[in-house]
Amino acid sequence: MSLLSILLQAASSGMDVMGAGIGAGIAALGAGVGIGRIGGSALEAMARQPESTGDIRANMIVAAALVEGAVFFAIVLCLLVVL
Repeated sequence: MSLLSILLQAASSGMDVMGAGIGAGIAALGAGVGIGRIGGSALEAMARQPESTGDIRANMIVAAALVEGAVFFAIVLCLLVVL
């Protein structure tokens, strides 16, 4: 059996809704881990060099926003599978 036929069979059996839910959950989990690492690294950097706190904070916010944007994109794709 080819991969395409397996995927089409799974989609016709209602597995797409479960897959979309799992995909959205994994995307949200990945975002939580990613933003947590960004925040932790930023706090360590601020502790080492307190004079550059403003720059580090601004870069941290931009990086967290980029991570959230990617996650929102992944969740929207998962929801489009259901519809």
